[in-house]
Amino acid sequence: MMLYLKLFIEFFLTGLFAVGGGMATIPFLEDMSNRTGWFTHAQLADMIAVSESTPGPIGVNMATYVGYLTGGIPGGIIATLGLVTPSCIVILIVAAFLKAFRNSKYVERVFYGIRPASTALIGAAGVSVLMLCIVDVDAFVLSKKIFDLVDPKAIILFALIWVFTNLVKKTKKFHPLVFIAFSAIIGLVFKF
Repeated sequence: MMLYLKLFIEFFLTGLFAVGGGMATIPFLEDMSNRTGWFTHAQLADMIAVSESTPGPIGVNMATYVGYLTGGIPGGIIATLGLVTPSCIVILIVAAFLKAFRNSKYVERVFYGIRPASTALIGAAGVSVLMLCIVDVDAFVLSKKIFDLVDPKAIILFALIWVFTNLVKKTKKFHPLVFIAFSAIIGLVFKF
């Protein structure tokens, strides 16, 4: 029972402070991994890949996955409810007061001030995803060898995807699903 309460609280706090969408939850999940040990950094990278590839909001998908991984089906439901509850509460409060404060310059300034924080959280999530994909801290901790810290296959795949999405004119316009499928095939072939 304590596990379910802890899952709810952890994801409630994540949902409360991760302003900017699902990618903004990644720094919170990294911190959660370090504090609770519910999942490793490698599992977090897998969660991000699966959550990006499946329909639905990434934050909700990851909350459900961590909850399921930690506490089975009830854990998945509780973690998901924990993540979405703050948003529901805030939406209800905002909707109740929106008409009264719709033209307030202070409310406008608060929303304007939230934009940089949201941008920073999304940027931090992007850096975290990049680090999770290229740097293998778990392998380094186990082996204590500096060469295990960086995954050369991941760097090569990252470089290829970057080149084909940014520099090669013919492939620049391909749908992102093409690159996701390409990455999945490469991952299967080279056993990422």
